[in-house]
Amino acid sequence: MKTAILTLSTLAFLGTTTFAETKPNIPAKEASQIFKAAGFSKTKHGWEGSCDTGEITTYKDFNGDGLKDAVISDYSTMCYGNTGVGYHIVAQQKTGNWKLIFENMGVPTFLKTKGKDGWPDIENGGPGFCFTIYRWNGQKYDVNRYEYNGKACTLND
Repeated sequence: MKTAILTLSTLAFLGTTTFAETKPNIPAKEASQIFKAAGFSKTKHGWEGSCDTGEITTYKDFNGDGLKDAVISDYSTMCYGNTGVGYHIVAQQKTGNWKLIFENMGVPTFLKTKGKDGWPDIENGGPGFCFTIYRWNGQKYDVNRYEYNGKACTLND
């Protein structure tokens, strides 16, 4: 029964709008730079990270600075446990280079609330009923609060 609930929870999260977006059309050279910035290597099977083959699931300007940002998702229960999903957020810099700014296990949902420099808060979804919200502090994403359905919670809830 526990396995069925975890499987259904994971499938429900994979069906969220974060993963329901159409696959972005990214020039091959740019995609290559994005994957390399996140530490992925090109193989005959695609771009592989330390867990599995990744795919760019989101490609847009997250913080309104006029530069593109990307989310690379990869899937592995060996690396990511019951959640089965990991993500890597890569931001284009003013120089044109790409930089990894955050990576985590879970399903990222970008919220309307914002941290420094216009970066959206990230709800880190996965199995459970209380999720970590990360906020950009100008240098990195740090834990800001815990929420479930937009309401404060504690990890013990």
